[in-house]
Amino acid sequence: MEAGGQTIAKGGARRLTMSVGSAVSSGSSVFAQTGAMMILTARTIWSALRPPYPYGEELVDQFYFTLKLCWFPLLISTFALCLGAPGLQAAGPLQVFGALDRLGGFFVLTAIRWIGPVVTAVVVAGVAGTAITADLGARKIREELDALQVLGVDPIKNLVVPRFLALMIVTALLDIFAIVFGLTAGIAAELLYHQSLGGFFATLFSNASVTDLWGSILMCTIFGSIISVVCCYKGMTASGGAAGVGRAVNQAVVIALVGVFAFSYVFTAVLLATNPELQTIR
Repeated sequence: MEAGGQTIAKGGARRLTMSVGSAVSSGSSVFAQTGAMMILTARTIWSALRPPYPYGEELVDQFYFTLKLCWFPLLISTFALCLGAPGLQAAGPLQVFGALDRLGGFFVLTAIRWIGPVVTAVVVAGVAGTAITADLGARKIREELDALQVLGVDPIKNLVVPRFLALMIVTALLDIFAIVFGLTAGIAAELLYHQSLGGFFATLFSNASVTDLWGSILMCTIFGSIISVVCCYKGMTASGGAAGVGRAVNQAVVIALVGVFAFSYVFTAVLLATNPELQTIR
């Protein structure tokens, strides 16, 4: 009995050691990948600024490709989400208190500052980000990236930079569309409750500011850069054949969204701290 107990104890200790070792290894892997992505970001920005600029055609192709795939899902998602949560659900309590005209001011917070940028990032990461990771991952598996380096072609300048710039431009543009359709959802909510639109637009324009607009667009632009860097990195480091490309796509979407949400918190905190008037309800 004693020997059996010692064997069980040793087995438990061994499993505990293996679990701790696995956790430490995972933690170090996270830091290593984060550092590699930061290095890739710096190299991408430097390559984008330094001549020559041979990626013009690829930039246009990536811009058109991303815009073509993302605009419709983005508009439908933004309209449905804004109409459901902040639209109909907020309009009910506001109507009870006779303050349905305040819905316009509420949509400054939801459509412009929050839902528009977040939905844009989610759609771009889920649609364009996965396509970028799968494309670069397939090229990595077929050793095309190694062949480019052998031929003296810089993969970062010719593959990463056009995707980096295209996603930054597209996310900023799509954020404007998301804001417009989000506010359209607020108008639809007012009409569904048989209210005039005068109060909606009065509180909307009294609470909205140029800072809200440029802050939303700037945040979305940086979202695009985060998504592009993460997806390019995971694609260019994929391994293990087709299954490895699939794992890289899944990891890229998860990491990109975590990075987007983390940056959203930091950006929002800094924006509100530097512009305290944004917290004033008018």
